Amino acid sequence: MAAEVPASWRRAPLGDVLELKRGYDLPKRKRVPGRVPIISSSGPSDWHNEGKVLGPGVVTGRYGTIGKVFYCVGEFWPLNTSLYVRDFKGSDPRFVSYFLKTIRWSKFTDKAAVPGVNRNHIHMESVVVPPLPEQRRIAAVLGALDDKIELNRKMNETLEATAQAIFQSWFIDFDGVPAEDLVESELGSIPKGWEEDTIGNVATVVGGGTPSTKRPEFWSKETHCWTTPKDLSSASIPLLLDTERRISDAGLAKISSGLLPVGTFLLSSRAPIGYTAITRIPLAVNQGYIAIPPGDRLSSFYLLFWARENLGVIKGRAGGTTFQEISKRNFRPIRVLIPPKDVMTEFDKVVASLFDRIETGEKESRTLTALRDTLLPKLISGEVRVPEAEAQVEAVG
Repeated sequence: MAAEVPASWRRAPLGDVLELKRGYDLPKRKRVPGRVPIISSSGPSDWHNEGKVLGPGVVTGRYGTIGKVFYCVGEFWPLNTSLYVRDFKGSDPRFVSYFLKTIRWSKFTDKAAVPGVNRNHIHMESVVVPPLPEQRRIAAVLGALDDKIELNRKMNETLEATAQAIFQSWFIDFDGVPAEDLVESELGSIPKGWEEDTIGNVATVVGGGTPSTKRPEFWSKETHCWTTPKDLSSASIPLLLDTERRISDAGLAKISSGLLPVGTFLLSSRAPIGYTAITRIPLAVNQGYIAIPPGDRLSSFYLLFWARENLGVIKGRAGGTTFQEISKRNFRPIRVLIPPKDVMTEFDKVVASLFDRIETGEKESRTLTALRDTLLPKLISGEVRVPEAEAQVEAVG
């Protein structure tokens, strides 16, 4: 049974609450580097030096990606594939950004080859909205969650960049190593006493497979994590904490590399080449990966940044006609610098602490995201009121 709408809330056509307008054309020649985000139907797509609309603003898709909603604090340029709120008609902009996420946009799409949304039809939709003070309280609760999620994202970006800079300093620039202590090698100048070899000689390089999807017994008892590069395509951190799919013991038995341990380095080997991550869970991999379990010579953290630094070399050894793929055979001969054990140990110690903080921040963000997604429709409908929502937010810290 639907929740009872609070008496102070009003029912009205959406067009009485806000006015949507189609975005604007932006010739490619005007897509120049700048400070203003260009918002397409799927979100920020580029930057421009001129704003079309002053913020705060709200944008959603008109064609292409329909149903996503984006909140813009400052000025922005909404593309013609989008709809933006031209007039909030007294409504709170951030509340509107959450409110529009509860609209069933599929009701308003046409039957064209590329479905689109008619704003006039949306304007006629009957909606229920709270008074402005309640809108602001609702926006404050949901906004606090989103602000913390965004803060975690930025912090994780900083932590990852710090780790990348340490790798660059220690293993690319050799900061602190006097010029007279460098010797020439196949990889260029390297510190005396450091080694070089092929990646296949110093690490175990394995691939994976996909158990037959026509055999239910491989998939029905979902026991083991099983990953495809899709798990990395939208990942916000270079750590794999979970997988979309799982396989049974029988399915695992069909994969020659078996269950790989925590700390395995993953590199997507095709479509596209170059997604990288370190596993935080035991898992099996499909055929779209090159995987390197933890070893004695090269740490997983070192391999992560080494692969990023040498992605051009890796792609240069790829083959294929339909799509590029780097095989294990072509990957193994790639040469790699091998630092002394004590240097590798110290690097791992420093970087591991950074990645532990990245993992903590990501897990917190996932918890906050789940709470926000639960609270959003309930707050917008009045099923949950702000004091109860604030208590739930406080309970998760």
